[in-house]
Amino acid sequence: MEREEVLMNRMIQYDTGDSVRIQHFIKVYTFAKAIGRGEKLTDAQMEILGAAALVHDIGIRVAEEKYGSCSGPLQEKEGPPEAEKMLREVGYPEDVTARVSYLVGHHHTYTDMDGIDYQILVEADFLVNLFEDRSNMHTVRNVYRKIFVTETGKWICRTMFGMEEETE
Repeated sequence: MEREEVLMNRMIQYDTGDSVRIQHFIKVYTFAKAIGRGEKLTDAQMEILGAAALVHDIGIRVAEEKYGSCSGPLQEKEGPPEAEKMLREVGYPEDVTARVSYLVGHHHTYTDMDGIDYQILVEADFLVNLFEDRSNMHTVRNVYRKIFVTETGKWICRTMFGMEEETE
């Protein structure tokens, strides 16, 4: 089994009994991979992106246990150590683990996104969150204008929500 499959299975097991969280990270992973392919990321970039998409919300459970909240900043604080532990157990190299940890620790920070992997992770997470939160079209358009940069992510967002081209 390839490392990414092992990681996916570990995350499914990690979130045992929480179908909503499992559905969420699988959808983010699928959108992230689709955007990454559309943007022609390298194999190395795709490995980082795939792993980050799978573990991006790994800090939720720890944040809820420690603080009774899973706000974005708390996820960013508690997620990296959990992600690093799991990635090392699965056998990811240290450079991949370090970058994924960084992405997990910043995926709710929408300024100074330093890398295409970061941008795509955020776009994929928004695609899923906008749907799961049943966001209205005003919110969707606002997020589209402020967050989406990649051509593939923009196209998916416009198509998914039935937006007109002039939204850009």
